[in-house]
Amino acid sequence: MSAVLQDRPDAGVEVTGNHPGQGALLTEDALAFLAGLHARFEGERQARLTARRTRQAAFDAGALPGFRPDTAAIRNDDWRVAPAPAALRNRRVEITGPVDPKMVINALNSGANCYMADFEDSTSPTWANLIAGQCALREAIAGTLAYTADNGKHYALRPEAEQAVLIVRPRGWHLDEKHVQVDGQRLSASLFDAGLFAFHNAHALAAKGRGPYLYLPKLQSMEEAALWERVLAAIETGLGLPHGQIKVTVLIETLPAAFEMDEILHALKDRIVGLNCGRWDYIFSYIKTFRRHRDRVLPERGQVGMTQPFLRAYSELLIRTCHRRGAHAMGGMAAQIPISGDEAANTAALARVRADKLREATAGHDGTWVAHPALIPIAREVFDARMPEANQLHVAREDVDVTREDLIKPSLGTITRAGFENNVEVCVRYLAAWLDGNGCVPIHHLMEDAATAEIARAQLWQWLHFNDDGGEPLHLDDGTPVDFVLLERAFIGLPSRLGGNSALPGASRVSEAIGMLDRLTHADTLADFLTLPAYERID
Repeated sequence: MSAVLQDRPDAGVEVTGNHPGQGALLTEDALAFLAGLHARFEGERQARLTARRTRQAAFDAGALPGFRPDTAAIRNDDWRVAPAPAALRNRRVEITGPVDPKMVINALNSGANCYMADFEDSTSPTWANLIAGQCALREAIAGTLAYTADNGKHYALRPEAEQAVLIVRPRGWHLDEKHVQVDGQRLSASLFDAGLFAFHNAHALAAKGRGPYLYLPKLQSMEEAALWERVLAAIETGLGLPHGQIKVTVLIETLPAAFEMDEILHALKDRIVGLNCGRWDYIFSYIKTFRRHRDRVLPERGQVGMTQPFLRAYSELLIRTCHRRGAHAMGGMAAQIPISGDEAANTAALARVRADKLREATAGHDGTWVAHPALIPIAREVFDARMPEANQLHVAREDVDVTREDLIKPSLGTITRAGFENNVEVCVRYLAAWLDGNGCVPIHHLMEDAATAEIARAQLWQWLHFNDDGGEPLHLDDGTPVDFVLLERAFIGLPSRLGGNSALPGASRVSEAIGMLDRLTHADTLADFLTLPAYERID
């Protein structure tokens, strides 16, 4: 690992977190490895974040995203990405979830083809969660992970051949890890999550023919993908691994990235195996990109499904682009969870899952995501029927011709009182749970994570501020103005109804969450991410 360490052998690393398991992970060599990555790449990370802000300022001033003229040759030339390794050729059902030991065991044992172990949107990044998650993954790879619940139930891994293939999602470029500082600077959360995981597990996974494999989140440009390429190449060199050993799938979950899918694949062409339709973050990004564009305000979340023209265009363009380049086109998340005690409602929810997966398989996707093990059989049945081979790379989708206008087309729909109040409740409940250390929360029979909470939060800000800028106000479908009076009324009763229910995740922090949401919605500028100010409030 000298190639990385020689950059800054004297880097001053300070660890401010305190957890019993950190000593085995944050060894002197591991910290030096992370410090070397920081020294080499932190400047470029900051430059990329500055570029994001510059780009958003142009959108705020009225510019529209589009396909880049300077990269037309990449889009038009014939080239393909490196072939996928054997373990990633059949990805028809992937389960996602946080990295606590019980979840890791259940996900690996679930019968899914792959498990995306998520340090990002479904994990509240408390120091305890991060260290416990890294320890759990290390033990799972070693085959020693076990867990006993408070009720005495014991969880153990099935034989390795029966386990899902592990893919790890580190946090995005915009996030810091405040518990590790190098010369007084916070370490990038991306470098901490990916670097520490690779340092401890890369050789063991390579020996098994299983990676390491990563899911890369929140990219907005080919330059951000190229930064990941340089980071991963440095990790490989530092650990003595061959170039391209670390394979990645990139989530296309921002609107700007949808215009650079070819370019992102090209920047990572020696290691990328696919792109994923990260639909919930994508909707959030659409709102954020067009936060100042009154003509592109979305209806309430429940009306923004994948049949909306701008989402269908995004999904179909991803399939065509991936298959042209030899990469997998992964479908999105089914957020539904089983509903106990109401057979009719449960049947209806599962029917929605089946219809969504049928749409994906018919369109040409090579696999899909679920958030709950009970949905795996449904997703598998649909894809088995429509995809008898390992994938659908042969489905070229040459019929797809997506323009810029297709990707940014406004959506028809309304804002109902129930939809407005649901946004408030979901955001408060999720944020309260997140502050309490829980990043994956069932609410009204949907598995909510940071992405879905961000949709709710961003919609509230946009709706309210278009009614606060002197222009034509937005209204609910019953004619009620969408204003801060309506927000205050939605808050009434939440502290007692939610905070008084000790069975709800984060009940003790409901009032704090309401205060945060109130400040964020009143702010003149939409905060880039809900989790940025919230991170300063957790240990």
